[in-house]
Amino acid sequence: MKNGLVERQSGQSMNILLKKLENRILDWLKNNDIDTVNGRRTEILRNCIEEGKRNRGIFRLTVPTGGGKTIASLAFALNHAVKHHMDRIIYVVPYISVIEQNAEVFREILGNENVLENHSNVDYEDSEELRPMQLASENWDKPIVVTTNVQFFESLFSNKSSKCRKIHNIANSVIILDEAQMLPMDYLIPCTAMLQELVQNYKTSIVLCTATQPSLDNFFGQIENFVELCPRMEEQFEFFRRVTYQNIGNISKENMAERLKKEQRALCIVNTRKRAQELYQLLKSEGVYHLSTTMYPKHRKKVLANVKERLDNKDRCILIATSLVEAGVDLDFLSVYRQIAGIDSLIQAAGRCNRNGNESTEESKVYIYDFEDSKVIPSQQKKIDVTKSVVQDYEDISDLECITDYFKRLYKFHGRNLDKKGIMKEFYRGKYNFAKVAKEFQLIEQETKTIFICKEPEAKEILDEIKTKGTSKERMRKAGQYCVQIYGDFFGKLNGAGMLQLVSEDIQDFYELVSMDQYSEDYGLDYAMDNGIAIFV
Repeated sequence: MKNGLVERQSGQSMNILLKKLENRILDWLKNNDIDTVNGRRTEILRNCIEEGKRNRGIFRLTVPTGGGKTIASLAFALNHAVKHHMDRIIYVVPYISVIEQNAEVFREILGNENVLENHSNVDYEDSEELRPMQLASENWDKPIVVTTNVQFFESLFSNKSSKCRKIHNIANSVIILDEAQMLPMDYLIPCTAMLQELVQNYKTSIVLCTATQPSLDNFFGQIENFVELCPRMEEQFEFFRRVTYQNIGNISKENMAERLKKEQRALCIVNTRKRAQELYQLLKSEGVYHLSTTMYPKHRKKVLANVKERLDNKDRCILIATSLVEAGVDLDFLSVYRQIAGIDSLIQAAGRCNRNGNESTEESKVYIYDFEDSKVIPSQQKKIDVTKSVVQDYEDISDLECITDYFKRLYKFHGRNLDKKGIMKEFYRGKYNFAKVAKEFQLIEQETKTIFICKEPEAKEILDEIKTKGTSKERMRKAGQYCVQIYGDFFGKLNGAGMLQLVSEDIQDFYELVSMDQYSEDYGLDYAMDNGIAIFV
């Protein structure tokens, strides 16, 4: 159809990419001093290179925070791909912030032309230069693809051509599930069944990569052996131990604010966006920051840059945040406060404390707490209940045995809800009800509305373009940098008070914030609205 003028550029071969990585890590591999952090990282890296020669299958890479799992997993994958003549490496991660960080590392080592980011915030414009990348994003035609759990699994269970045109390129790939504990709980059985299918029939290998390894053996019934890629795993976790955990029980938000005022460089993670704003308001002063999804992505990046600068300069820095800082955000605080959540979340939060190992383990405290007036979100309730039962049986929650026990109890507690929508019964005795499954298989189920925040000149330009020229994939991706997702109840309050207007009749659930007083430079979209606010004409 193109008369031989093919626009796709599929990137370089796995052999060339492996050579690029080998050149980068050549000096690292000379380090044999296992009494140093870099020496330990090298030991893990060297083992991953060696294990890459194994047969295809399912692997675990259980590496403590700071153990260098990003480069180690890439080294395994490239060696494995070269050994078995595999076509690509697909990194599947839960958060867009993790994608952006990982993709940056891969591009630096392997070159821009070999790495494809495929998620809602990336923008490959329809220009001569980026046209090949846009085509590649539609069908993952690059050697290194970095994408989200949502993109990966929903494509595999979809019946739409736009999502399905990439799935043939999943065959004969190394699939790395980064932060594997974040596999969606309500769909865990269909997700693991799909992974098993890919390994058994489509020449793929799977790597479950995390510091808090979920207990998934029973879900892969026909896979006999899981190979652990981290050498002397228990010893590595002991070596990389950076913090001491302390449970301080229930506390009022006022008392928490008083504690944080005495801190020099502290992170406090709460479970809801509203509580993050309330706590920030009690603390607001020089060196105090707020970070949550009430702020549009570009705004969050600015705040993160300010926080990193203050931490690097050893200036006072107190950050109030939601769980979005727990993965893919490289921050190093002297102490961390984490509202009770799943064990994996507590350990991920601890990874932001004494991250670089410059302080003593005893003085680097991770405080676990709950608020006296805490209202638990239903989706978090089971994890919190299981955590409360597990912490009574273990002195150290970061103990590998404790993590395994936590996941076993959680999966048992979740029971039939591990296939909440009954996806598996739609693939039974020759039935393949993809139309029904595609409708049911939604990893993000709560209905959200998209609110565009027109606070910056570039945001105004994008909005004007959408209004005058209509929507396109590129314009909507650009717009994503200035959008906040909100749930129905809060949307009803804002809309009822006349603070929103529909951007275009052509786009469903896409609104512009017209009352800019409702968006704060400090903490984003204000959640402290009174129910009684109304507009009178």
